Amino acid sequence: MPNLRLADLTAEIEANVRRALLEDIGSGDITAQLIPAERLAKATIITRDDCVISGTAWVDSVFRQLDPRVAVHWQVSDGDRARANQVLFNLEGPARSLLSGERSALNFLQMLSGVATRSQFYADMVADTQVKLLDTRKTIPGLRLAQKYAVTCGGCHNHRIGLYDAFLIKENHIAACGGIPEAISAAHRIAPGKPVEIEVESLGELKEALDGGADIIMLDELSLDDMREAVRLNAGRAKLEASGGVNESTLRVIAETGVDYISIGTLTKDIKAVDLSMRLSL
Repeated sequence: MPNLRLADLTAEIEANVRRALLEDIGSGDITAQLIPAERLAKATIITRDDCVISGTAWVDSVFRQLDPRVAVHWQVSDGDRARANQVLFNLEGPARSLLSGERSALNFLQMLSGVATRSQFYADMVADTQVKLLDTRKTIPGLRLAQKYAVTCGGCHNHRIGLYDAFLIKENHIAACGGIPEAISAAHRIAPGKPVEIEVESLGELKEALDGGADIIMLDELSLDDMREAVRLNAGRAKLEASGGVNESTLRVIAETGVDYISIGTLTKDIKAVDLSMRLSL
């Protein structure tokens, strides 16, 4: 499946930000009203952590929707690696608006940069192999496209976006359909041209999936020896994806089995937000 492009996310970004501002500001920022409306200010935003940047468009949208008079001056771009204490961007505009937009803007940037940073960490571990690392559907509800975009900023790749753009036939689907060949056949019949991926738990099931004409076969928690044998048996007929039990200690050895893809839920599920700080000056 192709990676998400920022150009395709304009409406999504606007909607994400609109919800975030409504959630945070609601009927109005009562604390910001302590500041004279005409007072102007500047702000500098730094990162306290080494990180990979993602989410600049969400920050831009926060201040554009909140107050178009705010100017955002970026020192970094999505995909850049930043060092602790590095300046990421500067703001100029009404002090009230800078303070009212701070939390929503930084929430997006710190979370998405956290996803990008985690993704880059894993991508660096297998950079000299041919494997592609894929995200999953284990995302924050309402922010799936944002997180999947951040994955690409960190050098990893998007799996299917949802339940609508590709088949992923798992154990319960197989049981309900009556078997692996029946499930694959039904998928090709229902939506010709859509990628058909099926999960297998043994080399026997792999052979059934290959004979059934699966495009991608997910090897669910197979041993390393079985993964190597799966690559041999497959001989390029389908794409092979390893899943389950993937972590810092196993990623490299799984990549070296020769599989095409490795899917990693932790890219979007277990994220530590980047520590950001905004300093205001009048």
